[in-house]
Amino acid sequence: MSRTRLSARWIVGHRDGAHVVFENGCVVIEGTRILHVGASFDGDADAHIDYGEAILSPGFIDLDALSDLDTTILGYDNGPAWKKGRVWPQSYVDAGPYEMYSPEELAFQKRFAFAQLIRNGITTALPIASLFYRAWGETVAEFDAAAAAAEDLGLRAYLGPAYRTGGQVTDETGTIRATYDEARGLQDLAEAADYAQRIDGIAGGRIRAMFAPDRIETCTESLLQRTHAIAAEMGAPVRLHSCQSPTEIRLVQEQHGTTPIDWLNRIGAIGPNWLLPHGTQATERDFTLMAEHGATLVHCPLVAARHGGLLRSFPECRDRGINIGLGTDTWPPDMILNMQLGMMTARLAKGMDAIRSEALFDAATLGGAQALGRDDLGRLAPGACADIAVIDLRGTLQTPDPIQTLMTSSAGRDVRDVWIDGRQVMADGEIPGFDAVAETARAQAQFDGLIAKYPDRTVDHPPVTEIFTPSYRRAR
Repeated sequence: MSRTRLSARWIVGHRDGAHVVFENGCVVIEGTRILHVGASFDGDADAHIDYGEAILSPGFIDLDALSDLDTTILGYDNGPAWKKGRVWPQSYVDAGPYEMYSPEELAFQKRFAFAQLIRNGITTALPIASLFYRAWGETVAEFDAAAAAAEDLGLRAYLGPAYRTGGQVTDETGTIRATYDEARGLQDLAEAADYAQRIDGIAGGRIRAMFAPDRIETCTESLLQRTHAIAAEMGAPVRLHSCQSPTEIRLVQEQHGTTPIDWLNRIGAIGPNWLLPHGTQATERDFTLMAEHGATLVHCPLVAARHGGLLRSFPECRDRGINIGLGTDTWPPDMILNMQLGMMTARLAKGMDAIRSEALFDAATLGGAQALGRDDLGRLAPGACADIAVIDLRGTLQTPDPIQTLMTSSAGRDVRDVWIDGRQVMADGEIPGFDAVAETARAQAQFDGLIAKYPDRTVDHPPVTEIFTPSYRRAR
């Protein structure tokens, strides 16, 4: 079995249950696994790459990984959401919601998004996409295409189409209510379960199954209870967006008379395999129940901060014993920027001394691994999967510590090489078989086409120029 030795100024290794740093060290890959991590290696290697001024980091684990062309960026300066096409108006529902992308476009956007994850040092991903532009949920066909793309690109992925038993509809005054089609949602769950059984463990084990009920306010009790039972039997993760918006909190209170996580507790649909983005609206009891059930809080600081939100209790959640992982959930899927925003917002909420850089790095690596029940991911240690992000430091001002340098001076664009399962899936910023310039142009054209359809699903159907207002007057 061939061996490859990678060396660099900084190595983030792992010993005795925690990350450690080696200065001027190396990592040795043998097959798909890590053979050695340390200051030196006395054995033979078939190849050697010296990255110089760089960090060899465990690949990041993205528990809420962007897998479409992110429509939330359109709402950055354009609100309120109900008035800007982010909630279906009744007229659109009456006319019949339709797929705004073709099957070919859906397949393309998964491949494009997966390449962006790799380019940002994300080696394990649980995809997330918007359902606002869908007829209802995601389809098995597009996830067959997603599995093919992940296998081809080399991404480690947990896959499963998003499904739901309900949706949101707004009237012309912005009053949002829930609407349901439980039979359709349960059928989608059955199809998702069949898909999970079929793909779990393919691509040499790099592709695994997950279950993705969309949002807690768009799911009925039966859907979540059945999901819990099926996923528990398979040992698969369940991801459910919850505690993320005032509208969600209101709808859950109106429908179930309690808070989101308390409702999951009451219906017996929560456990150690449950991943719960975002927690920005969670109550003390919600957090207590997450800890009691061993569920993972998926922190998505970048997308929250863009919309004026933040997790007000990262240190306290950690002190409660809640496992915290990270998700990007927006464009760009820059996990380094995500960690930086997580650090800043935690300090804004709780003070300078409440948190240090390693807490966010742990969340992006070890927290994700714990959420998936994987002690072979999120760390560089003998026997672990050879999933490595090489972060170039030649263009940045370095602090005396590599993790603090990541948090102060680096970005996703500094990721130079990526290795997954011992395979070099990106070298010098290039992904084999992926033309970044051409594919980005195609993605932009597809995104522009979606924007042109926004009036169909926006209250009163105004033209695009009224939905998205410019920053400054357009001069002629």
